[in-house]
Amino acid sequence: MMKKSTVEDIRKRFDGDVERFSQLETGQQAVIDAPLMMELITEAASKSTPKAKRILDIGCGAGNQTLKLLSGLPNLNCDLLDLSGPMLKRAYERVSNQTNGLVRTFQTDIRHADLQYDAYDILLAGAVLHHLRDDEDWLRTFTKLFSLLKPGGSLWISDMVHHDDPAIQELMWNRYGKYLTTLGGEDYKEKVFSYIAIEDSPRSLTY
Repeated sequence: MMKKSTVEDIRKRFDGDVERFSQLETGQQAVIDAPLMMELITEAASKSTPKAKRILDIGCGAGNQTLKLLSGLPNLNCDLLDLSGPMLKRAYERVSNQTNGLVRTFQTDIRHADLQYDAYDILLAGAVLHHLRDDEDWLRTFTKLFSLLKPGGSLWISDMVHHDDPAIQELMWNRYGKYLTTLGGEDYKEKVFSYIAIEDSPRSLTY
């Protein structure tokens, strides 16, 4: 089995990628339909939890998802969590300009974050949970996420998924490869595939 990258390896990569993750109109461009996905998830979160006061953005990057959410639910209190200090600095600057609520940052891993239970109306987890590893890690982290929510709160996940059916996995992976090639050619596709292989451990939707 390939040795996966450590949390520190992942942090270092994202420290140097702030500008790419600050593009609100494209989102994370390596994700198919990223702007649409971000729009739909944050709008759905707004509709399902319209009285939300406090949110947590897990793996917030440069703050894109929180900014989209604020367009539908203004002046939220926003807690931003990410491994990367430069990402958090950019997210804090951008989010603070869009809300009168309290904005706090946490430079840590969600697995180790010291956060208040029963505190959040909305949790956002955009393209981050695929960094979890074995079954125990997934179970422990999801248990923690649900414990952070207030009664009636909501958890919104947008992420890469693995497909249980090998034929479907091959179909989707080939389609994804073609999309990446349109963005930056074969070299870009191989670059993305290589860091997915070493960094990510996605699970299926049914999982």
